[in-house]
Amino acid sequence: MSSGKETAMPSAAAAGLRRAGLATGTVLVAKRAVLTFLRTPQLVIVGTVQLVGFLVTFRYVFGGAFGTSRGLPYVDFAVPGFIAAGVPFTLIGTAVVMAEDLRRGFVDRLRSLPFPSAAVLTGRVLADSVVLTWSLAIATLVGFAIGFRLHGSIAQGLAAFGLCLVFGLAFSWVFITLGLIAGNGQAAQGMAMLVFPLTFGSSAYVPVETMPGWLRAFADNQPVTWMANAVRALTLGDHARDFLGHSAAYYVTYSLIWAAGIMIVFSALAVARFRRS
Repeated sequence: MSSGKETAMPSAAAAGLRRAGLATGTVLVAKRAVLTFLRTPQLVIVGTVQLVGFLVTFRYVFGGAFGTSRGLPYVDFAVPGFIAAGVPFTLIGTAVVMAEDLRRGFVDRLRSLPFPSAAVLTGRVLADSVVLTWSLAIATLVGFAIGFRLHGSIAQGLAAFGLCLVFGLAFSWVFITLGLIAGNGQAAQGMAMLVFPLTFGSSAYVPVETMPGWLRAFADNQPVTWMANAVRALTLGDHARDFLGHSAAYYVTYSLIWAAGIMIVFSALAVARFRRS
């Protein structure tokens, strides 16, 4: 969702935009986006409370109906998967804001200045990283509060957190591209809902072994499953190889390959679309 405050530019910031290089422009655009997030309660709610709500709902409402093999508690299986799968949900607002920035003329105003247009995109990605760090930190704290326990080392836990940020960086480009294509906020929000099949048709919530064969074929070969298993492998410690079948390095490597592929493809699409918009 968007508000008139999003396009307001204080005079000092406007002066900075006129003389900005790429790095400075990226920071200025990111600062504006983060302030917009903080000043728009509905964005804070969607970006923070939604992921927490999913965690609590599945833990206490559906958790008793799910089971996992080899004696691993469902909460220890589910929380890493929920946090990984929650990354795309947290960034849905990026598509909406990007579309509204185009529609309201904010991007056109920047193009009328001696301002690096690439900073519009890189600034958005930087802002997403800040917002995602906040949301992941809250979700992690809630995960521990509802019973999740880290079975690996603290270093592995931090690596899992960093991996989620890398995953978010890749998906930020996906939503930027959708926002540039959509044309308005409502259409962008509808298009962003395409992440539902990726998140629910994955290993984030239940083991893929419990799925029908046709769905398992999809779940086994899509990025959210690889990311969820990588985060799970890093946080399960000695349980990882027994439960998942491979080491943490195996899943981390493939999840990084997926993230790099998504980032390369969608950053190229976003840049091409931005130049034509």
